[in-house]
Amino acid sequence: MKDMLKSFAALLISIVVVHLFYIGYVRPEAAQLIEFAVSQGQTAPRDIAVIIKDYEQEICFILMLWGCYLILSAYRNILKTKYLFSVDLIKDAHSQAEDTDAKHTLDVNAIIHRLDTEIPADCMQSPLVRTLRSSLWRYSSTNNVQNLSDAIESNLEALAVKQDSENTMIRYLIWAIPSIGFIGTVRGIGQALSQADEALAGDISGMTDSLGIAFNSTLVALLISIFLMFLFHQLQRLQDSQIVDTQDYCDKFLLRRIR
Repeated sequence: MKDMLKSFAALLISIVVVHLFYIGYVRPEAAQLIEFAVSQGQTAPRDIAVIIKDYEQEICFILMLWGCYLILSAYRNILKTKYLFSVDLIKDAHSQAEDTDAKHTLDVNAIIHRLDTEIPADCMQSPLVRTLRSSLWRYSSTNNVQNLSDAIESNLEALAVKQDSENTMIRYLIWAIPSIGFIGTVRGIGQALSQADEALAGDISGMTDSLGIAFNSTLVALLISIFLMFLFHQLQRLQDSQIVDTQDYCDKFLLRRIR
């Protein structure tokens, strides 16, 4: 619920920031450039303010900022607990990691208690800590190494499913942004066709302006989509690395001692 409220607040902030930028700079600047071009008998210039002035581009930029927030939040959640992979959370106070008989003295309940009490609160929901706690609880109740291994595998599968479900909104935004650009294309072409009579009479300025709306909206939407897709693929790479690192950590620090 807390994450949902933060996401909704980020969307509202994106709307306010982008809209203020548009009404404060983009649209006045574009109107001034177009007015000057018309007075000189020229078509609208290919200035950045003219290219992004329409409503479809504004919506695309709003969704881009929101998508960047969602992706960067996922980055932060992964990177802030990455240091745990270099810490031995399993080593028991009464055992020696170098001792080959450490598996006989490993106090599972003490390790579970330490994970519950000594891990920072912002790391308790990290995939590594949750996998270790769940697996150790399973081993403590069954004293069966196979159950321990099965618990690790099931937790990693659940982590992959959870990450995939959390990425649903990001995937939707990456799909929606080009779609909004195509809506601008349809709108621009429709306006251009409605001005066909004026073009046949010799005035093609209205038609060219409408076609500019069509092509500019698609251009901006596709560029934003490419940018977000790059960030999203980097996020997926981090998520896959997190699953692999969790598996390697469990093999190195847990299964090797309780095999």
